[in-house]
Amino acid sequence: MTASSDTPAPQRSVTIIALVGSAHFASHVMQLAVPPLFPLLHDIFGASYVELGMIVTLFYATSGLGQAAAGLFVDRFGAMRILIAGLTLMALSIATMGLVGDYRMLLPLAVVAGLGNSVFHPADLSILSHRVSERMLGRAFAAHGLTGSLGYATAPVLVGTIAAFFSWRAALIAVGSFGLCIAALLYVNRALIDYRRTAPAQMRAGARRYGYLETITTPVVLLAFAYFVITAYGGTGIQTFSVAALGAGYGVKFETATLALTCYLVASAGGTILGGFLADRTTQHHRVAMSGLGLSAGLMLTIVMLPAGSVLPLVALTLAGLANGTTGPSRDVIVRRAAAGAGTGSVFGFVYSGGDFGGATAPLLFGVLGDSGAWRAVFLVCALAYAAAVPTVMQVGRRGAARAAAAAGD
Repeated sequence: MTASSDTPAPQRSVTIIALVGSAHFASHVMQLAVPPLFPLLHDIFGASYVELGMIVTLFYATSGLGQAAAGLFVDRFGAMRILIAGLTLMALSIATMGLVGDYRMLLPLAVVAGLGNSVFHPADLSILSHRVSERMLGRAFAAHGLTGSLGYATAPVLVGTIAAFFSWRAALIAVGSFGLCIAALLYVNRALIDYRRTAPAQMRAGARRYGYLETITTPVVLLAFAYFVITAYGGTGIQTFSVAALGAGYGVKFETATLALTCYLVASAGGTILGGFLADRTTQHHRVAMSGLGLSAGLMLTIVMLPAGSVLPLVALTLAGLANGTTGPSRDVIVRRAAAGAGTGSVFGFVYSGGDFGGATAPLLFGVLGDSGAWRAVFLVCALAYAAAVPTVMQVGRRGAARAAAAAGD
């Protein structure tokens, strides 16, 4: 897959990266708006942690199922309209959550928010693939991952601060309103991210060569899907239950536990920057991803064995975030290779739906562990997930490189 003949100049590429990144940042803030409020909602609504985990499960299940369809829509209609519509829908849903009077009302809103969230990866990554120059692509994917990590890092502090000074309702309404502002920004600058005007032949090339089912059932795409499912267990466990696990399992105060999650996510953002430069300077992207995953697994296992009252979990989480962050840009380059000769929206949509599938099922497992008091097992499951992903990404890297070489020769 090559850049379009009228690929924008570096300055315009940077603007496009910033616009797409702002949407990704907002989506991640909204994704993590509810989980930090679990301890409060547990008391206010009298809901168990399994019931609260169901909010996340419904969100990610809908997002995962919708993401594959969103990829088809992106290839057919272009990413700009799909992206703005999804961001608007998700923002309205999160803001409305702040108005509910019963736990059960959060569940259908989680479904609607998940539908809005389903568009981001196929739309974002298709825009970057078509509108950013090839030599900047690794850093573009890094910026995309960075803004997502920063969104996750911002959410616990933002939501926690607003909830502490005002209320949990104000926190959700504020987060949803922020999403609407970003949607308006994208609409004003829609001409910059609408690649249908500039690369229609490139956009349709994959659809002519491969049908959708033929594309997503190839071994490399299925392996990439499995990779996202597995790693989602690690990421979802940390993002949704690490605050509760550190409090109940290690005696860490709520404020400190929230800080630990924030450190993990900020470090992940820093790792993504490093990973972007690595991705533009190496052809061994699978080795970069394998190394980061292996180190993350070891650090998660270390947390399992740490004594209660120790501050070391905060240090270990920070280092794990740094290691995990380096894998993102190389991972996206690997998936882009897997899309060689096929529609980028379809491949990105299907593969990233694996992350949503893992995110949908993981909270139920972690909720059961929490309700049974096995809080240390939260970090054990995360360690096992990252370790299991290592051989998977190795195979995706090898098969993806072979597919890209074959497509380039046609």
